[in-house]
Amino acid sequence: MGDAAVNHTQLRQVVAGMSEGVILICPDQTITYANAAAMTMHGVTTLDDLGETVSEYRRNFVVHYRNHHEIGPVQHPLDRVLAGERFHDAVVEVRQARNPERVWMHRIRNIVTTDGEGRPTALALVLQDVSDRYEAEARFEAMFRANPAPAIICRLADLRYVKVNRGFLDLTGYGRDDVIGRSFSQIDLLTGAEHRALAIEHLHAGRTIPQMEACLRVPKDADKYVIVAGHPIVMPGETRCMLFTFADLEDRCRAEAELRASEERFAKAFALNPIPTVLLSAEKQVPSSANEAFEHLFGTPGNRADAAALWVEEGEREQFRCELDRRGQIRGFEAALRRRDGEACECSLTAVTVVIDNAPYVLCAVQDIAERKRNEAELVQAIEAVMGDASWFSRSVIEKLAALRNPSHAGATPVAVEALTDRERDMLTRICAGASDAAIAADLGLSPNTVRNHVARLYRKLGVNRRSAVVVWARERGIGAEHLPNRQRRRGLVRKHQAD
Repeated sequence: MGDAAVNHTQLRQVVAGMSEGVILICPDQTITYANAAAMTMHGVTTLDDLGETVSEYRRNFVVHYRNHHEIGPVQHPLDRVLAGERFHDAVVEVRQARNPERVWMHRIRNIVTTDGEGRPTALALVLQDVSDRYEAEARFEAMFRANPAPAIICRLADLRYVKVNRGFLDLTGYGRDDVIGRSFSQIDLLTGAEHRALAIEHLHAGRTIPQMEACLRVPKDADKYVIVAGHPIVMPGETRCMLFTFADLEDRCRAEAELRASEERFAKAFALNPIPTVLLSAEKQVPSSANEAFEHLFGTPGNRADAAALWVEEGEREQFRCELDRRGQIRGFEAALRRRDGEACECSLTAVTVVIDNAPYVLCAVQDIAERKRNEAELVQAIEAVMGDASWFSRSVIEKLAALRNPSHAGATPVAVEALTDRERDMLTRICAGASDAAIAADLGLSPNTVRNHVARLYRKLGVNRRSAVVVWARERGIGAEHLPNRQRRRGLVRKHQAD
């Protein structure tokens, strides 16, 4: 016994300064010693607080294994020590029974010393505090599960999946049981990857897999386009793993498809538009591309040396640029542009700033208004001419109404007031005033034969054969004696009375 006591004392001296916690237990289940590290790992300062016996320790502390594959036939670590079972790297969660909020994570192993006959002389439980590591792993686990970004963890030793988050399940349509424990060959995350060979090489070497596009074969859809990347990590138990993360490209692919369709529609509308249309560079407003209608009128944009070649007046070009910069769009801007033959033409410009392939442009529609300008000038001249004799202008309006009330017979050509000559108008108004041929001849200073000839031509033109029909035709169009000057009207009435 003396030698045993000496050995026990020496053992205490050896373990006192160790950074690992050590608890010495006698075969009679008494706890004879615990170093300072072991006390700290249990949140106590004296051996009494730890427990003088194995039974007291079990009452003071609640122990649960965290790595279940280490559990032997005897559950509690101290019971396993007493039973002579040898174990190592068992991870347990230790809580104070009086204060369950105090929690530690211990990695434990045991040492059994024996005498010459093989009987146990000292039992030691060696502890290492791994609380910080497991707290970090717990935070990682919580973050991994809560992260909406799809992610999955593959163990490098056998290339099997050990963790998966909800984001990956939602992305692919897999269930958790469909993934955990499956091998990489069963669920290939790099199908259709841009650089698959490189990614596979980095996976087997445990190196970072750079971001690349891939097409996954998943149950949710026939194909799932993603960006995948791999990041080597170390999981509990020093297990080397690869963390795969994903970004769904469905929205981007859909947006790209819609963009291509939109660009195609724009290109077709641009090319087939019958209105001359051109794209100008936003900075210098140099024509970069044009549709066929524009090229037909103004020539191919590439044949013009600079933007000024299109404009006749530099001042109009500068005004166009300033208004476009200020408002972003212009409607109905009138300017003179130079056609392909070098002649100037009046145009109306409608323009708006656009972005094509991330570059700013000006989309400009050009309408040749030279014909419209000519028509406007002719209309002004016609109005001025008509307003020179406003009474006949009003008669023409009334005549249109008369034509609507009394449509012409089939095959007959309607006669407009404007179609009458000045002399025929004289005959018409005087007949309406009741003047005879002789009175008309005297009033106009003509011979009676000349008057009769004019009246006969008027009959033929109006399609009538007597004076009363002429009067009816004229009154339907608002023409009568009141259109004569007062002096001429009175003179005609006098001569009619004399003739009667």
